[in-house]
Amino acid sequence: MLDILEQDIQFLSGVGPSRKKILNEELGINTFGDLLEYYPYKYVDRSKLYSISELSGDMPFVQIHGKILSFETFDMGPRKQRLIAHFSDGNGIAELVWFQGCKYITKHYKINTDYIVFGKPSVFNGRINIAHPDIDLASELQLNDMGMQPYYSLTEKMKKHGFTSRSIEKLTKSLITKISQSIDETIPPFITERLHLVSRDKALRDIHYPKTSHDLQRARLRLKFEELFYVQLNILRYASDHRRKYKGYVFEHVGDKFNQFYHDNLPFSLTGAQKRVMHEIRADVGSRKQMNRLLQGDVGSGKTLVALMSMLIAIDNNYQTCIMAPTEILAEQHLDTIKSFLDGIDVHVELLSGIIKGKKRNAVLQGLIDGSIDILIGTHAVIEDSVQFKHLGLVVVDEQHRFGVAQRAKLWNKSLNPPHVLVMTATPIPRTLAMTLYGDLDVSVIDELPPGRKPIETRHVFDNQMTSLYNGIRKQINEGRQVYIVFPLIKESEKSDLKNLEDGFEALKEIFPEFHLSKVHGKMKSKEKELEMQNFVKGNTQILVATTVIEVGVNVPNASVMIVINAERFGLSQLHQLRGRVGRGADQSFCILVTSYKLSSETRKRIDIMCDTNDGFEIAEADLKLRGPGDLEGTQQSGMAFDLKIADIAHDGQIVQLARNEAQTIIENDPLCQSDTYKMLWNRLAKLRKNNINWSAIS
Repeated sequence: MLDILEQDIQFLSGVGPSRKKILNEELGINTFGDLLEYYPYKYVDRSKLYSISELSGDMPFVQIHGKILSFETFDMGPRKQRLIAHFSDGNGIAELVWFQGCKYITKHYKINTDYIVFGKPSVFNGRINIAHPDIDLASELQLNDMGMQPYYSLTEKMKKHGFTSRSIEKLTKSLITKISQSIDETIPPFITERLHLVSRDKALRDIHYPKTSHDLQRARLRLKFEELFYVQLNILRYASDHRRKYKGYVFEHVGDKFNQFYHDNLPFSLTGAQKRVMHEIRADVGSRKQMNRLLQGDVGSGKTLVALMSMLIAIDNNYQTCIMAPTEILAEQHLDTIKSFLDGIDVHVELLSGIIKGKKRNAVLQGLIDGSIDILIGTHAVIEDSVQFKHLGLVVVDEQHRFGVAQRAKLWNKSLNPPHVLVMTATPIPRTLAMTLYGDLDVSVIDELPPGRKPIETRHVFDNQMTSLYNGIRKQINEGRQVYIVFPLIKESEKSDLKNLEDGFEALKEIFPEFHLSKVHGKMKSKEKELEMQNFVKGNTQILVATTVIEVGVNVPNASVMIVINAERFGLSQLHQLRGRVGRGADQSFCILVTSYKLSSETRKRIDIMCDTNDGFEIAEADLKLRGPGDLEGTQQSGMAFDLKIADIAHDGQIVQLARNEAQTIIENDPLCQSDTYKMLWNRLAKLRKNNINWSAIS
């Protein structure tokens, strides 16, 4: 059976070389099996017939049975025509309308012949209209066989080359008819029977041509489970292999430097969440296993402090440590923060980024080789081949989504054993997504803010209320605070956005002549950007006008107001990240979301969620549901390393959990992947890994 599914798609009736090329380029369909796994996105019930008198303009797709009485053509300007067929079922008349292909229609369809017409009804001039309907000979169409008609997504290029949902449907119908034998199973009966899953053969046939909605539901469940199960099996197999192969460095004791910091320099008592995470890290680094831990926590929750304490444990055990940040400005901020935390403690900290050159750079590289540098803080420069450590024991990666998997692996090669890895992110990741994207990492969460922090107050204002907003800004600055004003520049190439920011900056200088303003955007040179940022950090300027370059960025405790212009153009996670720039001090902070009056219902939901909660995890869950995992801030860069064809992580959380539990059981029962009991699973996984080059990159 496998042989037929692996046949070249061009040999399916109705495809051929030129259509194969389009299917391949646009949808990645190369074989019969690929087409079978190109699933419909919706279905319309084709078993019911309506009479024309029952139809109204607000109904979904319907079908009617009758005859064409006559054709009528209307000119619509140069070389344009509208064709109307007057169609009757004996009780009423509907107008079938075409704006193109008129010659084909009049030649192909005959008057006084029985047809079944299918389409979306609307009302025009008091008559029922159906534009560009599907028409089949009544003698050839057996309604009881049709059940629910599948609809397939198409790209613009496919439409230009004459593909329609119907033409894809004809190909899948032809393929399913051609497959006379049962399609091979990919999940053993001890799983399918216990979970009451239908066979793969039934699922693949029913997903394209379900007779009832119950059939469709069961087919979807089976195919979603299978897809997510193999993703989880791959992740857990990788994590299990990794744990078996690599022993971790053992940090046996907590020493003088940690204790000196904890007793003398700790700026405030640790929260319960920070203590819990420190216990988890301490257990990892003392266990002889290599730590791979994801540390999640909102902006300002104290992740850097936890990272520093972990680094001090490593240093007390004679290991070097390294913290990698996505931007120079963030690396420098870490340097300042860590140096101030370690004031008076004998720990050697250095920075390595693109701006460290010449003698200074050589001195840093030498200090890493001879072991005199304890903590290296850097950007991507850290993973260059020229950077070698004497004894690297712990790596902290800040804002994981900006670093790919290959880069994490490069860090491992800096040491005899892979060092312990602590990945920090301020982008809260919903559990189901973390389980799938970071399945090989243990997850710790800091879900408390340090004492004395007041929740940020978020308000929504419309752009016709700017005068009172400006008065509020003036009042805050006169009380000694600073203000961020963010303009949307989603892609650096959008010139109109850049102009909006420049124009906005000039207008704000006129509105606030008594204050000093800074301006920052991604098109500026690093030095200019740095200078403007430093002016704001030092309090030389009161207002920072910026794009989202400040989303992951500086800590200015005195900045208490974040204003986001055109907030409707930002995603939820992005708005939450921007809001996290304020609220760093003890003063009450505000985030003001400015939008136009015209908002789609989805945008209004986003704005309402922002105003209702400060909880990053609630926001991330909502963002996942609204936008889907492909768009979720911070996941695209790390990449869904696999294409989900039918499962949806946003809405299939229970199936993700079920799939993970099953995969976990199998890994526990057969850690070396050699048992005959699970042979079907390991063979299938090997095939999937071979067919999809990115599978190995999941972890």
